[in-house]
Amino acid sequence: MHRVGKTFVKTTKRGQAVTKVRRERYLRDDVYVGCGDAAVEARERTIALIDSNVALHQMDALADARVTDVVICATVMEETRNKSRTSYERLRGLCKDKEKRFYVFSNENHAETYAEDVAGESANDRNDRAIRKAAAFYRRAIPRAACERVTLVTNDRGNARKAREENIDVMSVIEWIQSISNDASLVDLVVPGGGAEIPEDERDAKRAKSGGGASASVFEAYLDANDIKEGLASGKLIKGGVRTSRYNPFEAHVMNEGTGEGVLLSGRAAMNRAIDGDLVAVEILPESQWIRPGGMIITGTAEEDKETSSADVDAKDDAGGLAPETADETDVAVAATKASGVVPTGKVVGIIRRNWRERGYAASVDMGRDGKGPTAAGGGFASRVLCVPSDRRFPKIRIQTRQLEGLLDQRIVVVIDDWPADSMYPEGHYVKSLGLIGSVDAETQALLLENDVDDRPFAPAVYACVPALPWKVTDDHLAEPGREDLRDLLVCSVDPPGCKDIDDALSARDIDDERIEIGVHIADVTSFLFPDTAMDEEAARRGTTTYLVQRRLDMLPGALTTDICSLVGGQERLAFSAFWIVQKSTMLPDETVKPRFTKSVIKSAAALTYEQAQTRIDDASLNDDLTLSLRRLRDVARQLRKRRMANGALTLASPEVRFEMDQQSSDPLDVGMYVTRETNQMVEEMMLLANVSTAERILQAYPAAAMLRRHPIPEQKMFEPLLKAAKACGVDIDTQSNRTLAASLDAAVRPEDAYFNTLLRLQATRCMSQAVYCSSGQYAGPERMHYGLAMPLYTHFTSPIRRYADVIVHRLLSAAIGLCPRHKSLEDSDHVKSVADVCNVRHRNSQQAGRASVELHTLVFFRKRKIVADARVFKVRANGLVVFVPKFGIEGPVLFVEGENSDTATCTLDEDAMTVTHKGKTWKVFDRLTVRVEVEQLPAHRSRLLITIVPDDTPRGEIASA
Repeated sequence: MHRVGKTFVKTTKRGQAVTKVRRERYLRDDVYVGCGDAAVEARERTIALIDSNVALHQMDALADARVTDVVICATVMEETRNKSRTSYERLRGLCKDKEKRFYVFSNENHAETYAEDVAGESANDRNDRAIRKAAAFYRRAIPRAACERVTLVTNDRGNARKAREENIDVMSVIEWIQSISNDASLVDLVVPGGGAEIPEDERDAKRAKSGGGASASVFEAYLDANDIKEGLASGKLIKGGVRTSRYNPFEAHVMNEGTGEGVLLSGRAAMNRAIDGDLVAVEILPESQWIRPGGMIITGTAEEDKETSSADVDAKDDAGGLAPETADETDVAVAATKASGVVPTGKVVGIIRRNWRERGYAASVDMGRDGKGPTAAGGGFASRVLCVPSDRRFPKIRIQTRQLEGLLDQRIVVVIDDWPADSMYPEGHYVKSLGLIGSVDAETQALLLENDVDDRPFAPAVYACVPALPWKVTDDHLAEPGREDLRDLLVCSVDPPGCKDIDDALSARDIDDERIEIGVHIADVTSFLFPDTAMDEEAARRGTTTYLVQRRLDMLPGALTTDICSLVGGQERLAFSAFWIVQKSTMLPDETVKPRFTKSVIKSAAALTYEQAQTRIDDASLNDDLTLSLRRLRDVARQLRKRRMANGALTLASPEVRFEMDQQSSDPLDVGMYVTRETNQMVEEMMLLANVSTAERILQAYPAAAMLRRHPIPEQKMFEPLLKAAKACGVDIDTQSNRTLAASLDAAVRPEDAYFNTLLRLQATRCMSQAVYCSSGQYAGPERMHYGLAMPLYTHFTSPIRRYADVIVHRLLSAAIGLCPRHKSLEDSDHVKSVADVCNVRHRNSQQAGRASVELHTLVFFRKRKIVADARVFKVRANGLVVFVPKFGIEGPVLFVEGENSDTATCTLDEDAMTVTHKGKTWKVFDRLTVRVEVEQLPAHRSRLLITIVPDDTPRGEIASA
């Protein structure tokens, strides 16, 4: 063994040198090579050593079950980890799969394979040389009896040439894959040219110098990295994330990270190959070139098949869906325009960080305008075809496939690999088929993919952490320090119908003539979910349970979710209980008495639905103990709610849709808005009380590392859509604080129009960002507040079965009240922040997937029926309206003029009055109208929800089939 070292200067992110660092390696000659002990019958196999770019760009091919016997050098693992965390984790997963026979070789610690630095050699060239040394070593180290061939796999021509000069066997990726199998399903996974990685700015520059120039390019070449860095430093360029409009895929906005101001990107050329989510460098155009946001509704992306810069848009590809919960960037930009109507306008000049999904995009083969689709190349050759992503914010993707005929009616997954400046569309590759377009199963798989929700079964290691069934409370549980026996306490749960994962239960009992004790009892998940276990790692990764219309994707295995942890009626269960003393004179918690927390054993007397609980409360003939307990809880909840409203809490609106499903076919039979009762508010207030009290307790104990939930105060510009709509309707809204906003919304009523106030609240909801989890160490006092709830502190404690953030809070609270030591990871604010960040992403993805599932089933519902219903104008656009149909929670466009290049002279948009006029008829925001909702069938198995204005005297309800 001997030692080698390297000294380098470590810098901060701002490029300031801070210290010299020396790293040393100890080299050995007995490092495990992994595959020399293969069975004799496997001697005809090929052992492949892949370079870093193959690992980064060919992951779908590497993951195929037919690809085995691969050596991953430590050099490759490290470079992959530095460049793509997702690819690195997938690569680690492959190395753990014994069937794959992927081996990690510590080449940087082997005396024969370590590559010393050479003066003048780039890091990339040094790493390539290290991998070649490893390949040569493997050929010497692995006996012929164990394998027939050891080969280096690379698409880098320079690396391949040097390998041949050094007498190293070398293959390109496609040669290697075809040597394994020439089956189209495997070959299609290969990224054409993938692995010869050249930064986009360098590639653009080389292409321009090669003689093509502007005439050969569809898009403007990107600036190089140095020019971008200088431009950002000088203020000539701005940096921000791209957010594409929901209603127009050719219009996007970039929020300047430095100032928070928005910049409009209008058209393909200005977007310059940037897609939604990319972090880009933008050049702001001279003010003389600033324009008004288009305000157009464009519902499709059927561009010209010929690769030109024109964008003829077919409006018959996609439209309609549930009302979103957050504002569209365009709405804010349109509302915040200058008096002249123009907004800062720019163009993308460079990509700082791509946001291409490594899991891919749900898509379908572009069938063209005639609906006949492309023709297969034949002769075993690959066909080059365009694929249309399901999410219309993304561009079409060109792929090569030998399976075209079998994909025409399939929902498929494609990955973006590249987007050269001389191509109208990004280039990618086909990954897999999800099923028949339009089928509920295939479209559900697609929406899970689009929202990055994992529906894979739990691994055996996770199930190994679950107690065996049947499970019951034992004497050992009752004897645990700090756990109280509350089985005699009258407890019940109140949930939606069919709820199986019951997180919470409630209690209320008289103490004496002046006081009541109320209790909130939460499933004690952390008594089964321990840190540093496979189940905890999986729960942290999933982050939350996702609720779809027809299924539930659990954060924890079902045995815990619906049995062991669930507070089912009539069963003894472990709980984490919180108690408050309430004064009967005020029916509010006594602030002189601190809330009491304890672990407990409870036995729920009943698992009620909201409707059942409401019926008990309202039935004057019922005076049993359970009903009296519910009435006490209701009375306390009323006062808690009244106090919150007085403090400025907002009562907002968000459409929540519920389906009645056919038990045999699982098709939706009916759809409508979710009905809420006072018992919904009762449970909500109890949960809010528990969450606030818990936040105060854990922050007191751990001021720098408590898991909190904050709702940032919205910037005033975010309220512009609400203010403009309200002004157009003659209503004054004060948005200076949550208290003034709440008062304004309460006052904005029209006796003749009961739904008007709800529309304003829907609009107000869109103006706010979502609440997020955070570590208390990230923010000072006022920044921790929850704006919507008007609470200085808040967290999530009440749903640990379905939210991982609540699991962390349970662990913190257990430590805070002395039941256990605080886990070492929770002592670090940065770690708590990282957990919070993951929970935020998973929560957002879960919410979006749930909404997409409702949209899908709404489409299925309307396939078999046409319904006339009342609607309201929610937005006005230059070529039509966006309407909201309250009965179904649907928001969608009504187009007067279709197509981006269509003549809009017949439409007149007045942005100040919030009206649009078409053929002598004027519509104003929030106006009533009558619409017909149906599904329009399109070519290639496509369909869209079509909303059409009909005369007001048209009978409401389902239209009988002719």
